[in-house]
Parts: sequence; C-alpha cells; structure tokens
Amino acid sequence: MHALKAQVKNGRVTVDEPTNLPDGAEVEVLVIAGDDLDDEERLALHRSIEEGFEDFERGDVEDAFEFLARLKSQREDRNRHASPTPSRANK
Repeated sequence: MHALKAQVKNGRVTVDEPTNLPDGAEVEVLVIAGDDLDDEERLALHRSIEEGFEDFERGDVEDAFEFLARLKSQREDRNRHASPTPSRANK
C-alpha cells in the first residue's frame, strides 16, 4: 500500500502528487487526524526517535522481555516495601 498526500478543496479530495493509478481507479480515502503536538513537542519527539536509532546502531539495546521482567520486578519490590506489615499488637 502506498500513501498519497492530498488536500480537500471545495469539498473534494485532490491528490497533491502524480500517481501511476489508471484513470477511473477506485481508491479508498482514510482520514487520519493530526496529533496534538506543538512544534517544540514534535521536534523533541523526532530527536528522541533519532536517539533511539543511534542507540540501536551502537548496539546499546536491551531485550524487550528482559526489560519488562526487570520493570515488573522493580514494581513488585516497591509494592512490597510500601505495604504496611501487620503488627503483632493488632492480632
């Protein structure tokens, strides 16, 4: 599937670039709402994505399942330390 950029003009969808589709070809248009990021937030997102690529290229990666297991273990440790231990006086 190839995405095409288009604009709505006078209630009609107009493709902004040439296509190799034959005349009369039926296409389905899916409207994708834009994100709510401002320019600064979008720039930060793109920087973060680029840093992720650079990490990957350096081999600075972690197995996703190991990462999730470590997060789960840390959460369980926090929960254990945060839970009040019943005192003998309450029994």
